[in-house]
Amino acid sequence: MKQAIFVKFIQIILVVLVLSSSIFYIASSSALLKNSKKDMKYTLKAMDEVLDYTGDLEKEIGELKPTLSENHSRFTVIRLDGTVAADTGEVPVASLDNHGDREEIKEALAEGVGTSRRYSNTLKENMLYVAIKSSKGDYILRMAVPYTGMKENLMLLLPAVWLSFLAAIMYSAFSADSFAESITRPLKEISQEMLKVNGDYTDLSFETYQYPEINIIAETTTRMSKNVKEYLNQIEREKQIRQEFFSNASHELKTPITSVQGYAELLESGIIQDEEQKADFIKRIKKEAGNMNNLINDILMISRLETKEAEVLKSEVRLSILVEDIIESLEPLAASHEVLIHMDCRPVCIYANGQQMKELIGNLVSNAVKYNKPGGEVWITVREEDRNVVIRVKDNGMGIPKESLGRIFERFYRVDKGRSKKQGGTGLGLSIVKHIVNFYHGTITVESTIDVGTEFMVKIPVQGKKL
Repeated sequence: MKQAIFVKFIQIILVVLVLSSSIFYIASSSALLKNSKKDMKYTLKAMDEVLDYTGDLEKEIGELKPTLSENHSRFTVIRLDGTVAADTGEVPVASLDNHGDREEIKEALAEGVGTSRRYSNTLKENMLYVAIKSSKGDYILRMAVPYTGMKENLMLLLPAVWLSFLAAIMYSAFSADSFAESITRPLKEISQEMLKVNGDYTDLSFETYQYPEINIIAETTTRMSKNVKEYLNQIEREKQIRQEFFSNASHELKTPITSVQGYAELLESGIIQDEEQKADFIKRIKKEAGNMNNLINDILMISRLETKEAEVLKSEVRLSILVEDIIESLEPLAASHEVLIHMDCRPVCIYANGQQMKELIGNLVSNAVKYNKPGGEVWITVREEDRNVVIRVKDNGMGIPKESLGRIFERFYRVDKGRSKKQGGTGLGLSIVKHIVNFYHGTITVESTIDVGTEFMVKIPVQGKKL
């Protein structure tokens, strides 16, 4: 009986080993495939976010070749009609076949994501293909990586499975409880910590566990919580900005409309008989209508800059000539404020839209004049430094309070509301400046001291120039 029990036990062990090995192989293959597809999908989504579809796709994709060639991977950008727009392979794009009939492409077109496994005649090996439909352009992004599943590791894994299984049988009775506890305790702690969120997305805090994989879960959960919190805060800020914009725009339009309506009603009533007074009222109506027109034009300009819908015509702009024209147009304003304007402009040309450059520099200079003091001065310098066109506008006027520096580029924000109203303008000048600078991928900084003066510095990359 002892021998029969031993033989039976050996038989059971062998059956369990075969079954566990088979299940291990199937489950591992399935998990490996699933995770590979998931990772490739995330990689494609990340690529979709960073690719500039309006630029040179072949050049952008070409920069990935050294990285992808290390593991024989391949990245392809395909138009919706199936033609290849860019590819990291060695075969020229123009000679590649139409990919519209590929399984993963058809699935991506239909469902947004597509996958397939097959032998690649181009790369001469079995490949796993994952494709997604771009959220930014009319393209399909596809990634291919060599994939043989668990086959190549099977022979290496089998002896280890046998030994580990036998060792697990012998050791399981002694260590199962402590091992299970070491796994489940961190997961329970993570779960309990996540339950504390309860919609508030407060900062989570986890211990450092002995298993790196569980630490990754904890770190990922923490990052996701912070990202959600930041995203919600951003949505709330944008909501507040929109509310303030509509409120301010309504207020700014209501004032001139009320004035126009009042003057028109007085003229219509016939109470005003004096011709000079009538002419004065008509002049005021035209002025208020002009203010409304300027406000609407500024709002439309900001909208166009934000959405980038309108086509911007660019040409070589000689900044020295442009600055001279701006100074000449501002001479009456400078004279009325008793402000002297100095110009130091090197012969710098930039490939840009002339009207946008005029708006940018003109708004900065006109503000420097308006918010100066009698006898004040304004200095304009233009240089090319470190592959950037640098524009500086400096004044020795009243300065900007430190608490206002972070808000001066907001739409309709005014540091001194009473003085700003007297100076006129729409309250959108610096916001337009900021949007134009962002349009050309530049930066703008400001330094200011009360009763000492203010300096704005704009940097626009030389890449914006025509080559």
